[in-house]
Amino acid sequence: MKNFDNKVVLITGSGSGLGKDAAIAFAKLGASVVVSDVNVKGGEEVVEEIKKLGGESIFVKADVSKKEEVQNLIKNTIQKYSKLDIAVNNAGIGGPFKPTTMYTDEDWDRVIAINQTGVFYCLREELKVMAAQKSGVIVNISSIAGLRAMGNGCAYVASKHAVVGLTKATAVEYARFNIRVNAVCPVFTKTPLVEQLLDVDPAMEKKLIQGIPMRRYGEPADMTNAILWLCEESSAFVTGLCLPIDGGMMA
Repeated sequence: MKNFDNKVVLITGSGSGLGKDAAIAFAKLGASVVVSDVNVKGGEEVVEEIKKLGGESIFVKADVSKKEEVQNLIKNTIQKYSKLDIAVNNAGIGGPFKPTTMYTDEDWDRVIAINQTGVFYCLREELKVMAAQKSGVIVNISSIAGLRAMGNGCAYVASKHAVVGLTKATAVEYARFNIRVNAVCPVFTKTPLVEQLLDVDPAMEKKLIQGIPMRRYGEPADMTNAILWLCEESSAFVTGLCLPIDGGMMA
């Protein structure tokens, strides 16, 4: 018996990076995985990889900043599997790396639409299904930037703080429905998001690592292991937690 046998898991932003790592990990542990992303090629490749491992998976394209696409994502999940046990709201972007006064309206709106409003849209639809089931687990992907300040990324920091607030609010509201809502708050992790940041300013790499007491970036597996634990029965009394996975940075 695997940890997640007969469980249906939905992961947004799972066409690459942390989302991809989590999707494959859940599949290896027996879950049926709904892979979702705006990146069709990447998402379909993840599904193929899961199937080659003997797992069950489908891909549903969705831009989480568009509520109709989120609604369609949940509709497709239920049509295929008749339930939703676990949701990982991972889709997000970094946004421009520049001072607040240089942010345009368009810069701000795009980051907030995906990182904040997108998580809200996903939560709203997921919670409807899980409340009817009277069971479910949700893990939102926030960031260390959701727990502390980080210069030159005002929209990203604001949006990730909002994810922490959404996590705590919904955890309190829906605990009575046997639904647990938690978040992980990763430090800089070896994903395309961080690679894009370093492409803009390669000198940033040394500075970022110096701020982490363990003197290394996080690996996707570091974050995936925390997500898996938050979805297991061993954490059945844990809800409203926003867990730093940060090599000691918040200490």
